[in-house]
Amino acid sequence: MKVVAIVGSIRKDSYNKKLAEFVKKHNADKFDMEVLTLNDLPMYNQDNENDPPQSVVDFKAKVKAADAVLWVTPEYNGSIPGVLGNAIDWLSRVDQVMIGKPSWIMGASMGVLGTAKAQMHLRDILFSIGLSSPILIGNDVYIGAVHTKFDDSGNLTEEGTVQFLDKIVGNFLKWMKQY
Repeated sequence: MKVVAIVGSIRKDSYNKKLAEFVKKHNADKFDMEVLTLNDLPMYNQDNENDPPQSVVDFKAKVKAADAVLWVTPEYNGSIPGVLGNAIDWLSRVDQVMIGKPSWIMGASMGVLGTAKAQMHLRDILFSIGLSSPILIGNDVYIGAVHTKFDDSGNLTEEGTVQFLDKIVGNFLKWMKQY
């Protein structure tokens, strides 16, 4: 199974990117995952949606080729980051590569609530007409106080969080057998 992880942060030392990389490495025997970054995506512009830059073409092709998308989002001002919204805008237009593609969501922050508000908004967005993505519900991953759970090498060191992620990945794999 091919999964792409879309990380909603472009920060060099992003905890959400570390989380995506951990899920990829820790589950390499269960599925093939590529972590996509949004650094090279230009701002969505309807004027060039039918002839987008190569970075957009490549990004959409990777999402289209995947069996599922793992969204890993930080929370900015109680919602998703602008770079993630921009990526979603590109995915939802013209060939609409997300329609019918299964999604699951995770997020991490230094705050207590993890990324609960951002994930609520992201779920609503993924249900919109240009995306229509079925979502793994009831398997919310809100990692709070993330700065205490990773070491300097990007390893997730908090055993309870690792066990919880193992359970969620197992639920995701069972869910994906429907598709």
